[in-house]
Amino acid sequence: MNRESFAAGERLVSPHYVRQGCEARRSHEHLVRLLLEKGKCPEDGWDESTLELFLHELAIMDSNNFLGNCGVGEREGRVASALVARRHYRFIHGIGRSGDISAVQPKAAGSSLLNKITNSLVLDIIKLAGVHTVANCFVVPMATGMSLTLCFLTLRHKRPKAKYIIWPRIDQKSCFKSMITAGFEPVVIENILEGDELRTDLKAVEAKVQELGPDYILCIHSTTSCFAPRVPDRLEELAVICANYGLPHIVNNAYGVQSSKCMHLIQQGARVGRIDAFVQSLDKNFMVPVGGAIIAGFNDSFIQEISKMYPGRASASPSLDVLITLLSLGSNGYKKLLKKRKEMFSYLSKELKKLSETYNERLLLTPHNPISLAVTLKTLEHHDKAVTQLGSMLFTRQVSGARVVPLGSVQTVNGYTFRGFMSHTNNYPCAYLNAASAIGMKTQDVDLFIKRLDKCLKTVKKEHNKESDVSGVDNFNKPEDVDIGEMALKLDNVLTDTYQDASS
Repeated sequence: MNRESFAAGERLVSPHYVRQGCEARRSHEHLVRLLLEKGKCPEDGWDESTLELFLHELAIMDSNNFLGNCGVGEREGRVASALVARRHYRFIHGIGRSGDISAVQPKAAGSSLLNKITNSLVLDIIKLAGVHTVANCFVVPMATGMSLTLCFLTLRHKRPKAKYIIWPRIDQKSCFKSMITAGFEPVVIENILEGDELRTDLKAVEAKVQELGPDYILCIHSTTSCFAPRVPDRLEELAVICANYGLPHIVNNAYGVQSSKCMHLIQQGARVGRIDAFVQSLDKNFMVPVGGAIIAGFNDSFIQEISKMYPGRASASPSLDVLITLLSLGSNGYKKLLKKRKEMFSYLSKELKKLSETYNERLLLTPHNPISLAVTLKTLEHHDKAVTQLGSMLFTRQVSGARVVPLGSVQTVNGYTFRGFMSHTNNYPCAYLNAASAIGMKTQDVDLFIKRLDKCLKTVKKEHNKESDVSGVDNFNKPEDVDIGEMALKLDNVLTDTYQDASS
Protein backbone atom coordinates (compact mmCIF):
# COMPACT_ATOMS: atom_id res chain seq x y z
CA MET A 1 0.00 0.00 0.00
CA ASN A 2 1.21 3.51 -0.85
CA ARG A 3 0.30 6.88 0.72
CA GLU A 4 -2.82 7.29 -1.43
CA SER A 5 -4.08 3.86 -0.35
CA PHE A 6 -3.56 4.65 3.32
CA ALA A 7 -5.32 8.02 2.86
CA ALA A 8 -8.27 6.25 1.27
CA GLY A 9 -8.32 3.79 4.16
CA GLU A 10 -8.81 6.67 6.61
CA ARG A 11 -12.37 7.07 5.30
CA LEU A 12 -13.16 3.53 6.46
CA VAL A 13 -11.15 3.18 9.68
CA SER A 14 -10.11 5.73 12.27
CA PRO A 15 -7.26 7.85 10.82
CA HIS A 16 -5.30 7.31 14.06
CA TYR A 17 -5.31 3.54 13.55
CA VAL A 18 -4.48 3.82 9.86
CA ARG A 19 -1.54 6.13 10.56
CA GLN A 20 -0.29 3.64 13.14
CA GLY A 21 -0.42 0.88 10.49
CA CYS A 22 1.30 3.18 8.01
CA GLU A 23 4.16 3.78 10.45
CA ALA A 24 4.53 0.04 10.99
CA ARG A 25 4.86 -0.50 7.25
CA ARG A 26 7.43 2.31 7.01
CA SER A 27 9.62 0.47 9.51
CA HIS A 28 9.71 -2.50 7.11
CA GLU A 29 10.37 -0.22 4.15
CA HIS A 30 13.18 1.52 6.03
CA LEU A 31 15.05 -1.80 6.33
CA VAL A 32 14.58 -2.46 2.61
CA ARG A 33 15.78 1.05 1.70
CA LEU A 34 18.93 0.66 3.81
CA LEU A 35 19.67 -2.67 2.12
CA LEU A 36 19.33 -1.19 -1.38
CA GLU A 37 21.35 1.92 -0.51
CA LYS A 38 24.25 0.19 1.26
CA GLY A 39 24.30 -3.21 -0.45
CA LYS A 40 25.56 -4.79 2.76
CA CYS A 41 24.25 -7.50 5.02
CA PRO A 42 22.23 -5.88 7.85
CA GLU A 43 23.79 -6.25 11.27
CA ASP A 44 20.65 -7.73 12.78
CA GLY A 45 18.54 -10.30 10.98
CA TRP A 46 15.14 -9.46 9.54
CA ASP A 47 11.92 -11.00 10.76
CA GLU A 48 9.94 -13.20 8.36
CA SER A 49 7.22 -10.60 7.69
CA THR A 50 9.81 -8.09 6.42
CA LEU A 51 11.47 -10.77 4.31
CA GLU A 52 8.23 -11.93 2.72
CA LEU A 53 7.13 -8.36 2.03
CA PHE A 54 10.47 -7.65 0.35
CA LEU A 55 10.37 -10.80 -1.78
CA HIS A 56 6.77 -10.13 -2.81
CA GLU A 57 7.67 -6.58 -3.85
CA LEU A 58 10.54 -7.90 -5.97
CA ALA A 59 8.47 -10.69 -7.53
CA ILE A 60 5.71 -8.37 -8.79
CA MET A 61 8.39 -6.48 -10.76
CA ASP A 62 8.79 -9.53 -13.04
CA SER A 63 6.66 -9.62 -16.19
CA ASN A 64 5.15 -13.03 -15.43
CA ASN A 65 3.45 -11.40 -12.42
CA PHE A 66 2.17 -8.30 -14.24
CA LEU A 67 -1.62 -7.93 -14.19
CA GLY A 68 -2.85 -8.32 -17.77
CA ASN A 69 0.51 -9.46 -19.12
CA CYS A 70 0.31 -11.00 -22.60
CA GLY A 71 3.29 -13.23 -23.34
CA VAL A 72 3.86 -14.55 -26.85
CA GLY A 73 7.45 -15.75 -26.56
CA GLU A 74 8.93 -19.18 -25.86
CA ARG A 75 9.88 -18.25 -22.28
CA GLU A 76 7.20 -16.26 -20.51
CA GLY A 77 7.47 -17.53 -16.95
CA ARG A 78 4.54 -19.91 -17.21
CA VAL A 79 4.34 -22.49 -14.41
CA ALA A 80 1.85 -25.36 -14.45
CA SER A 81 1.85 -25.98 -10.69
CA ALA A 82 0.83 -23.33 -8.18
CA LEU A 83 2.89 -25.20 -5.56
CA VAL A 84 6.02 -24.81 -7.70
CA ALA A 85 5.29 -21.10 -8.16
CA ARG A 86 4.92 -20.60 -4.41
CA ARG A 87 8.08 -22.61 -3.72
CA HIS A 88 10.03 -20.07 -5.80
CA TYR A 89 8.15 -17.02 -4.50
CA ARG A 90 7.01 -16.59 -8.13
CA PHE A 91 10.54 -15.76 -9.33
CA ILE A 92 10.26 -17.77 -12.53
CA HIS A 93 12.58 -16.06 -15.05
CA GLY A 94 15.85 -17.02 -13.37
CA ILE A 95 18.92 -14.78 -13.44
CA GLY A 96 21.20 -13.43 -16.17
CA ARG A 97 20.85 -13.44 -19.94
CA SER A 98 22.23 -15.72 -22.61
CA GLY A 99 25.53 -13.83 -22.71
CA ASP A 100 26.18 -13.18 -19.02
CA ILE A 101 24.88 -14.73 -15.79
CA SER A 102 25.18 -11.33 -14.07
CA ALA A 103 23.33 -9.32 -16.73
CA VAL A 104 19.97 -7.63 -16.15
CA GLN A 105 16.86 -9.17 -17.74
CA PRO A 106 14.41 -6.63 -19.26
CA LYS A 107 11.48 -8.99 -18.53
CA ALA A 108 12.56 -9.60 -14.93
CA ALA A 109 13.59 -6.45 -13.09
CA GLY A 110 12.75 -8.05 -9.73
CA SER A 111 14.81 -11.20 -10.34
CA SER A 112 17.68 -9.07 -11.65
CA LEU A 113 17.56 -6.90 -8.53
CA LEU A 114 17.50 -10.04 -6.37
CA ASN A 115 20.64 -11.29 -8.16
CA LYS A 116 22.52 -8.02 -7.73
CA ILE A 117 21.60 -7.72 -4.05
CA THR A 118 22.59 -11.32 -3.34
CA ASN A 119 26.01 -10.90 -4.96
CA SER A 120 26.53 -7.68 -2.99
CA LEU A 121 25.61 -9.34 0.34
CA VAL A 122 27.82 -12.35 -0.33
CA LEU A 123 30.75 -10.03 -1.15
CA ASP A 124 30.18 -8.27 2.17
CA ILE A 125 30.18 -11.60 4.06
CA ILE A 126 33.41 -12.74 2.35
CA LYS A 127 35.07 -9.53 3.54
CA LEU A 128 33.64 -10.01 7.01
CA ALA A 129 35.02 -13.58 7.06
CA GLY A 130 38.58 -12.37 6.42
CA VAL A 131 39.26 -11.69 2.72
CA HIS A 132 39.13 -7.91 3.00
CA THR A 133 40.50 -6.99 -0.44
CA VAL A 134 38.23 -9.23 -2.55
CA ALA A 135 37.09 -7.16 -5.56
CA ASN A 136 34.08 -9.00 -6.93
CA CYS A 137 32.08 -12.20 -6.68
CA PHE A 138 28.91 -13.82 -7.98
CA VAL A 139 26.66 -16.72 -7.05
CA VAL A 140 26.54 -19.46 -9.66
CA PRO A 141 23.87 -22.21 -9.63
CA MET A 142 26.40 -25.05 -9.75
CA ALA A 143 28.22 -26.83 -6.94
CA THR A 144 31.95 -26.37 -6.34
CA GLY A 145 33.27 -28.86 -8.92
CA MET A 146 31.45 -27.41 -11.93
CA SER A 147 32.20 -23.87 -10.74
CA LEU A 148 35.92 -24.73 -10.79
CA THR A 149 35.44 -26.08 -14.32
CA LEU A 150 33.94 -22.72 -15.36
CA CYS A 151 37.06 -20.96 -14.04
CA PHE A 152 39.36 -23.30 -15.99
CA LEU A 153 37.36 -22.83 -19.20
CA THR A 154 37.68 -19.05 -18.83
CA LEU A 155 41.46 -19.35 -18.51
CA ARG A 156 41.61 -21.55 -21.64
CA HIS A 157 41.06 -18.51 -23.88
CA LYS A 158 43.89 -16.63 -22.19
CA ARG A 159 46.38 -19.52 -22.40
CA PRO A 160 45.83 -21.33 -25.72
CA LYS A 161 48.98 -23.49 -25.43
CA ALA A 162 48.12 -24.79 -21.96
CA LYS A 163 47.50 -28.53 -21.48
CA TYR A 164 48.23 -29.14 -17.80
CA ILE A 165 46.92 -28.11 -14.39
CA ILE A 166 49.28 -28.54 -11.45
CA TRP A 167 47.34 -29.97 -8.52
CA PRO A 168 48.68 -30.79 -5.05
CA ARG A 169 46.86 -34.03 -4.31
CA ILE A 170 43.60 -34.07 -2.36
CA ASP A 171 41.50 -37.23 -2.50
CA GLN A 172 38.17 -35.75 -3.42
CA LYS A 173 36.68 -36.70 -6.76
CA SER A 174 34.79 -33.57 -7.81
CA CYS A 175 37.80 -31.23 -7.76
CA PHE A 176 39.80 -33.80 -9.77
CA LYS A 177 36.97 -34.25 -12.28
CA SER A 178 36.60 -30.48 -12.64
CA MET A 179 39.97 -30.42 -14.42
CA ILE A 180 39.18 -33.45 -16.61
CA THR A 181 35.78 -32.02 -17.60
CA ALA A 182 37.46 -28.77 -18.66
CA GLY A 183 39.70 -30.80 -20.99
CA PHE A 184 43.00 -30.52 -19.13
CA GLU A 185 45.48 -33.06 -17.81
CA PRO A 186 45.94 -32.93 -14.04
CA VAL A 187 49.55 -33.15 -12.90
CA VAL A 188 49.31 -34.66 -9.42
CA ILE A 189 51.85 -33.43 -6.89
CA GLU A 190 52.15 -35.84 -3.96
CA ASN A 191 52.05 -34.32 -0.49
CA ILE A 192 54.89 -34.67 1.99
CA LEU A 193 54.53 -35.98 5.55
CA GLU A 194 55.56 -33.54 8.28
CA GLY A 195 54.80 -35.07 11.66
CA ASP A 196 51.23 -36.30 11.28
CA GLU A 197 50.32 -33.66 8.69
CA LEU A 198 50.31 -33.95 4.90
CA ARG A 199 51.60 -30.68 3.45
CA THR A 200 52.32 -29.13 0.06
CA ASP A 201 55.57 -30.19 -1.59
CA LEU A 202 56.65 -26.76 -2.85
CA LYS A 203 59.91 -28.00 -4.38
CA ALA A 204 58.02 -30.60 -6.43
CA VAL A 205 55.53 -27.94 -7.61
CA GLU A 206 58.26 -25.57 -8.78
CA ALA A 207 60.26 -28.39 -10.38
CA LYS A 208 57.18 -29.46 -12.35
CA VAL A 209 56.55 -25.87 -13.50
CA GLN A 210 60.12 -25.71 -14.82
CA GLU A 211 59.87 -29.17 -16.41
CA LEU A 212 56.62 -28.56 -18.29
CA GLY A 213 57.15 -24.88 -19.03
CA PRO A 214 54.83 -22.09 -17.79
CA ASP A 215 53.22 -21.58 -21.22
CA TYR A 216 51.92 -25.16 -21.20
CA ILE A 217 50.41 -24.92 -17.72
CA LEU A 218 46.90 -23.49 -17.36
CA CYS A 219 47.18 -22.80 -13.64
CA ILE A 220 47.98 -24.12 -10.21
CA HIS A 221 44.86 -25.54 -8.56
CA SER A 222 45.27 -25.39 -4.78
CA THR A 223 43.03 -26.30 -1.83
CA THR A 224 42.23 -24.80 1.56
CA SER A 225 39.51 -26.81 3.35
CA CYS A 226 40.20 -30.55 3.43
CA PHE A 227 40.05 -33.73 5.52
CA ALA A 228 42.79 -34.23 8.11
CA PRO A 229 45.59 -35.29 8.19
CA ARG A 230 45.93 -33.27 5.00
CA VAL A 231 46.04 -29.57 5.80
CA PRO A 232 45.42 -26.46 3.66
CA ASP A 233 47.98 -25.92 0.95
CA ARG A 234 50.81 -23.46 1.52
CA LEU A 235 48.86 -20.75 -0.30
CA GLU A 236 51.29 -17.89 0.25
CA GLU A 237 54.23 -19.81 -1.18
CA LEU A 238 52.15 -21.15 -4.09
CA ALA A 239 50.91 -17.62 -4.81
CA VAL A 240 54.53 -16.41 -4.98
CA ILE A 241 55.44 -19.23 -7.39
CA CYS A 242 52.46 -18.25 -9.58
CA ALA A 243 53.51 -14.59 -9.56
CA ASN A 244 57.14 -15.45 -10.38
CA TYR A 245 56.23 -17.68 -13.33
CA GLY A 246 53.21 -15.73 -14.58
CA LEU A 247 50.82 -18.58 -13.78
CA PRO A 248 47.14 -18.20 -12.87
CA HIS A 249 46.12 -19.57 -9.49
CA ILE A 250 42.66 -21.02 -8.74
CA VAL A 251 41.82 -21.94 -5.13
CA ASN A 252 39.29 -24.58 -4.11
CA ASN A 253 37.92 -23.04 -0.91
CA ALA A 254 34.94 -25.42 -0.74
CA TYR A 255 34.03 -25.01 2.93
CA GLY A 256 36.66 -22.47 3.88
CA VAL A 257 34.46 -19.37 4.38
CA GLN A 258 33.56 -20.68 7.85
CA SER A 259 37.26 -20.82 8.81
CA SER A 260 39.13 -17.60 9.59
CA LYS A 261 42.40 -19.50 9.00
CA CYS A 262 41.44 -20.54 5.46
CA MET A 263 40.24 -17.01 4.63
CA HIS A 264 43.43 -15.51 6.08
CA LEU A 265 45.52 -17.80 3.83
CA ILE A 266 43.63 -16.53 0.77
CA GLN A 267 44.03 -12.91 1.84
CA GLN A 268 47.76 -13.36 2.46
CA GLY A 269 48.27 -15.27 -0.78
CA ALA A 270 46.74 -12.40 -2.75
CA ARG A 271 48.86 -9.90 -0.83
CA VAL A 272 52.24 -11.52 -1.43
CA GLY A 273 51.63 -13.27 -4.76
CA ARG A 274 48.88 -14.22 -7.18
CA ILE A 275 45.40 -15.66 -6.68
CA ASP A 276 43.02 -15.24 -9.61
CA ALA A 277 39.84 -16.79 -8.22
CA PHE A 278 38.66 -18.77 -5.22
CA VAL A 279 35.54 -20.94 -5.22
CA GLN A 280 33.36 -21.84 -2.23
CA SER A 281 30.20 -23.88 -1.71
CA LEU A 282 26.93 -22.28 -0.61
CA ASP A 283 25.54 -25.29 1.25
CA LYS A 284 28.71 -26.00 3.25
CA ASN A 285 29.23 -22.39 4.36
CA PHE A 286 25.72 -20.94 4.60
CA MET A 287 23.52 -23.93 5.47
CA VAL A 288 21.32 -23.81 2.35
CA PRO A 289 20.35 -26.67 -0.02
CA VAL A 290 23.04 -28.08 -2.31
CA GLY A 291 23.32 -26.54 -5.76
CA GLY A 292 25.21 -23.26 -5.59
CA ALA A 293 28.70 -21.81 -5.23
CA ILE A 294 30.42 -18.44 -5.04
CA ILE A 295 33.20 -17.51 -7.46
CA ALA A 296 35.25 -14.62 -6.08
CA GLY A 297 38.51 -12.90 -6.91
CA PHE A 298 40.76 -9.88 -6.62
CA ASN A 299 40.50 -8.70 -10.23
CA ASP A 300 37.05 -7.38 -11.09
CA SER A 301 37.44 -7.81 -14.86
CA PHE A 302 38.50 -11.47 -14.57
CA ILE A 303 35.49 -12.33 -12.38
CA GLN A 304 33.28 -10.63 -14.97
CA GLU A 305 34.91 -12.75 -17.68
CA ILE A 306 34.01 -15.90 -15.75
CA SER A 307 30.38 -14.78 -15.39
CA LYS A 308 30.20 -14.16 -19.15
CA MET A 309 31.54 -17.67 -19.81
CA TYR A 310 28.40 -19.22 -18.27
CA PRO A 311 26.15 -20.24 -21.21
CA GLY A 312 22.53 -19.12 -21.01
CA ARG A 313 20.31 -18.02 -18.16
CA ALA A 314 20.53 -19.68 -14.76
CA SER A 315 18.35 -20.81 -11.89
CA ALA A 316 17.69 -18.16 -9.26
CA SER A 317 17.08 -20.74 -6.51
CA PRO A 318 20.61 -20.74 -4.97
CA SER A 319 20.66 -16.92 -4.99
CA LEU A 320 17.22 -16.75 -3.39
CA ASP A 321 18.20 -19.31 -0.72
CA VAL A 322 21.35 -17.51 0.35
CA LEU A 323 19.65 -14.08 0.23
CA ILE A 324 16.88 -15.27 2.57
CA THR A 325 19.44 -16.91 4.87
CA LEU A 326 21.74 -13.89 5.16
CA LEU A 327 18.86 -11.45 5.69
CA SER A 328 17.43 -13.79 8.36
CA LEU A 329 20.76 -14.12 10.18
CA GLY A 330 22.22 -10.67 9.68
CA SER A 331 25.98 -10.22 9.90
CA ASN A 332 25.85 -10.56 13.70
CA GLY A 333 24.01 -13.87 13.41
CA TYR A 334 26.55 -15.21 10.91
CA LYS A 335 29.45 -14.11 13.13
CA LYS A 336 27.86 -15.98 16.05
CA LEU A 337 27.74 -19.13 13.93
CA LEU A 338 31.43 -18.74 13.04
CA LYS A 339 32.34 -18.25 16.70
CA LYS A 340 30.26 -21.26 17.75
CA ARG A 341 31.95 -23.43 15.10
CA LYS A 342 35.36 -22.63 16.54
CA GLU A 343 34.17 -23.53 20.01
CA MET A 344 32.75 -26.82 18.71
CA PHE A 345 36.07 -27.61 17.02
CA SER A 346 37.88 -27.27 20.35
CA TYR A 347 35.24 -29.34 22.13
CA LEU A 348 35.23 -32.09 19.49
CA SER A 349 39.04 -32.18 19.58
CA LYS A 350 39.08 -32.54 23.37
CA GLU A 351 36.43 -35.29 23.41
CA LEU A 352 38.04 -37.27 20.57
CA LYS A 353 41.43 -37.08 22.28
CA LYS A 354 39.95 -38.39 25.52
CA LEU A 355 38.07 -41.25 23.82
CA SER A 356 40.99 -42.27 21.59
CA GLU A 357 43.33 -42.68 24.55
CA THR A 358 40.79 -45.04 26.17
CA TYR A 359 41.32 -47.42 23.25
CA ASN A 360 45.12 -47.00 22.96
CA GLU A 361 44.70 -44.74 19.95
CA ARG A 362 45.54 -41.07 19.57
CA LEU A 363 44.25 -37.90 18.01
CA LEU A 364 46.54 -37.00 15.12
CA LEU A 365 48.36 -33.68 15.54
CA THR A 366 47.13 -31.52 12.65
CA PRO A 367 47.27 -27.94 13.97
CA HIS A 368 47.15 -26.44 10.46
CA ASN A 369 43.72 -27.96 9.74
CA PRO A 370 41.07 -25.73 11.36
CA ILE A 371 37.98 -27.84 10.53
CA SER A 372 38.76 -31.58 10.29
CA LEU A 373 40.23 -33.98 12.87
CA ALA A 374 41.57 -37.53 12.61
CA VAL A 375 41.92 -40.37 15.14
CA THR A 376 44.23 -43.36 14.56
CA LEU A 377 42.78 -46.87 14.17
CA LYS A 378 46.07 -48.74 14.56
CA THR A 379 44.64 -51.41 16.83
CA LEU A 380 42.10 -52.34 14.14
CA GLU A 381 44.16 -52.16 10.97
CA HIS A 382 45.59 -55.69 11.30
CA HIS A 383 42.12 -57.26 11.32
CA ASP A 384 40.55 -57.94 7.96
CA LYS A 385 37.74 -55.43 7.26
CA ALA A 386 37.67 -54.19 10.88
CA VAL A 387 38.27 -50.57 9.87
CA THR A 388 35.55 -50.45 7.23
CA GLN A 389 33.27 -52.41 9.54
CA LEU A 390 33.57 -49.57 12.06
CA GLY A 391 32.52 -47.16 9.33
CA SER A 392 29.47 -49.21 8.42
CA MET A 393 28.47 -49.50 12.10
CA LEU A 394 28.58 -45.72 12.51
CA PHE A 395 26.60 -45.26 9.30
CA THR A 396 23.85 -47.69 10.34
CA ARG A 397 23.66 -45.93 13.72
CA GLN A 398 22.87 -42.65 11.98
CA VAL A 399 26.29 -41.05 12.33
CA SER A 400 26.77 -39.16 9.07
CA GLY A 401 29.90 -37.36 7.92
CA ALA A 402 32.44 -39.50 9.79
CA ARG A 403 34.88 -41.26 7.44
CA VAL A 404 37.07 -44.27 8.13
CA VAL A 405 40.18 -44.53 5.97
CA PRO A 406 41.75 -48.00 5.71
CA LEU A 407 45.28 -48.75 4.57
CA GLY A 408 46.01 -49.63 0.97
CA SER A 409 42.78 -48.50 -0.68
CA VAL A 410 43.15 -48.14 -4.48
CA GLN A 411 40.74 -46.08 -6.60
CA THR A 412 40.71 -45.26 -10.31
CA VAL A 413 39.16 -41.92 -11.26
CA ASN A 414 38.83 -41.09 -14.95
CA GLY A 415 41.72 -43.40 -15.82
CA TYR A 416 44.02 -42.12 -13.05
CA THR A 417 44.88 -44.62 -10.31
CA PHE A 418 45.30 -43.34 -6.76
CA ARG A 419 47.01 -45.56 -4.20
CA GLY A 420 45.99 -44.99 -0.61
CA PHE A 421 42.84 -43.26 -1.85
CA MET A 422 41.02 -41.08 0.73
CA SER A 423 44.26 -40.59 2.69
CA HIS A 424 45.73 -38.00 0.22
CA THR A 425 48.98 -39.95 -0.10
CA ASN A 426 50.22 -43.32 -1.32
CA ASN A 427 51.27 -44.70 2.06
CA TYR A 428 49.95 -42.96 5.15
CA PRO A 429 51.42 -44.67 8.27
CA CYS A 430 48.08 -45.78 9.75
CA ALA A 431 44.36 -46.19 9.24
CA TYR A 432 42.24 -43.45 10.81
CA LEU A 433 38.79 -41.97 11.34
CA ASN A 434 37.77 -38.43 10.34
CA ALA A 435 35.28 -36.07 11.94
CA ALA A 436 34.76 -32.38 11.24
CA SER A 437 33.42 -29.38 13.10
CA ALA A 438 31.41 -27.55 10.46
CA ILE A 439 29.16 -24.50 10.75
CA GLY A 440 25.91 -25.30 12.54
CA MET A 441 27.31 -28.11 14.70
CA LYS A 442 25.95 -28.19 18.27
CA THR A 443 27.22 -29.58 21.57
CA GLN A 444 24.64 -32.36 21.48
CA ASP A 445 25.93 -33.45 18.05
CA VAL A 446 29.41 -33.95 19.50
CA ASP A 447 28.13 -35.71 22.63
CA LEU A 448 25.96 -38.13 20.66
CA PHE A 449 28.76 -38.84 18.17
CA ILE A 450 31.25 -39.62 20.96
CA LYS A 451 28.71 -41.88 22.68
CA ARG A 452 27.96 -43.85 19.51
CA LEU A 453 31.61 -44.04 18.48
CA ASP A 454 32.48 -45.40 21.92
CA LYS A 455 29.87 -48.17 21.60
CA CYS A 456 30.97 -49.08 18.07
CA LEU A 457 34.65 -49.25 19.05
CA LYS A 458 33.80 -51.52 21.98
CA THR A 459 31.78 -53.86 19.77
CA VAL A 460 34.38 -54.05 16.98
CA LYS A 461 37.27 -54.62 19.38
CA LYS A 462 35.34 -57.27 21.28
CA GLU A 463 34.50 -59.13 18.06
CA HIS A 464 38.05 -59.08 16.72
CA ASN A 465 39.59 -60.00 20.07
CA LYS A 466 37.27 -63.01 20.06
CA GLU A 467 38.55 -63.96 16.58
CA SER A 468 42.15 -63.63 17.79
CA ASP A 469 41.47 -66.02 20.69
CA VAL A 470 40.36 -68.83 18.39
CA SER A 471 43.13 -71.46 18.37
CA GLY A 472 41.77 -74.65 16.89
CA VAL A 473 38.84 -74.79 19.35
CA ASP A 474 35.35 -75.27 17.98
CA ASN A 475 33.68 -72.04 19.10
CA PHE A 476 30.38 -72.67 17.37
CA ASN A 477 27.75 -70.93 19.49
CA LYS A 478 24.80 -72.84 20.77
CA PRO A 479 21.42 -71.20 20.03
CA GLU A 480 21.17 -69.89 23.59
CA ASP A 481 24.60 -68.19 23.22
CA VAL A 482 23.52 -65.94 20.33
CA ASP A 483 22.58 -62.45 21.45
CA ILE A 484 21.06 -59.45 19.73
CA GLY A 485 24.42 -57.63 19.63
CA GLU A 486 26.03 -60.42 17.62
CA MET A 487 23.10 -60.47 15.20
CA ALA A 488 23.50 -56.71 14.70
CA LEU A 489 27.22 -57.20 14.12
CA LYS A 490 26.51 -59.71 11.36
CA LEU A 491 24.26 -57.12 9.70
CA ASP A 492 27.10 -54.59 9.96
CA ASN A 493 29.42 -57.08 8.23
CA VAL A 494 26.97 -57.34 5.33
CA LEU A 495 26.89 -53.54 5.04
CA THR A 496 30.66 -53.04 5.16
CA ASP A 497 31.15 -53.35 1.40
CA THR A 498 28.27 -50.94 0.81
CA TYR A 499 29.92 -48.42 3.13
CA GLN A 500 33.24 -48.73 1.29
CA ASP A 501 31.53 -47.92 -2.02
CA ALA A 502 29.67 -44.95 -0.50
CA SER A 503 32.81 -43.51 1.13
CA SER A 504 34.80 -43.54 -2.09
